[in-house]
Amino acid sequence: MALCFISIGSNIDKDINIPSSLHALKQLFGELLISSVYQSKAVGFEGEDFYNLIVGFNTNLDVNSVAQRLREIELNHGRCRDSKKFSARTLDLDLVLYDDLILNDGRLQIPRAEIEDYAFVLEPLAEIAPDLRHPISHRTYAEIWDSFDKRRIDQQKVIPEWLNTV
Repeated sequence: MALCFISIGSNIDKDINIPSSLHALKQLFGELLISSVYQSKAVGFEGEDFYNLIVGFNTNLDVNSVAQRLREIELNHGRCRDSKKFSARTLDLDLVLYDDLILNDGRLQIPRAEIEDYAFVLEPLAEIAPDLRHPISHRTYAEIWDSFDKRRIDQQKVIPEWLNTV
């Protein structure tokens, strides 16, 4: 079994798309470890605030099959695959970790650089997997979060009404 972590983000109908994606993930992968939900400003463009969280699960699927399932869930939630990197999203599901795998085949990067680049990925990951070690730096996510430059972070935990229904 591989331990996977995915980042989830949405700023279009986020109160519909995120809980729906969590139900889809639970159907595919079973029990989910779910972080708090963080509301953050859009990065790289002007737009509605995002909800972001991290979800962990175990799977027998290989890394490419997991990534394919995530793309299918995104498409089922109205995601356009040809959208710009920094733009509004109905749903963004990024496989950020797959066990200790290190992979960069162009389309799939594991671990995702966003872990160390963006607070909306790192903070929820450090929350639910503080003692897990980054496969490249070998630092724990709690250590990485502790040393993260927090001066320009514009995010806070929120408790959406749907959180207790997933």
